[in-house]
Amino acid sequence: QVQLVESGGGLVQPGGSLRLSCAASGRDISFFAMGWYRQAPGKQRELVAGISSHVSTSYLDSTNYADSVKGRYTISRDNAKNTVYLQMSSLKPENTAVYYCRLGLVDTYWGQGTQVTVYS
Repeated sequence: QVQLVESGGGLVQPGGSLRLSCAASGRDISFFAMGWYRQAPGKQRELVAGISSHVSTSYLDSTNYADSVKGRYTISRDNAKNTVYLQMSSLKPENTAVYYCRLGLVDTYWGQGTQVTVYS
């Protein structure tokens, strides 16, 4: 059974930082592309950041980001801990959303989400 558990969300003021974690069980994440998505109230879920499979890219993790977060967010993985992270800095009120972790590209699994609220 595959399980993804996100953590690290919370309340933060504009300009602040948070680090989200996604702990996986039931799959070795080194074989899978991983992603972070977010869904704000009344909006569709959107990709925030992705990282390639560690194994399929000859251990050279490639990353991609939504234009709105480039330079402020960083996705990374710790294969030994089977965990993916999203470091977020210079947060803005419009970054408020539920953030979800995704495993895989074809057969996908999702976590339950963690709330990030940026308030002034």
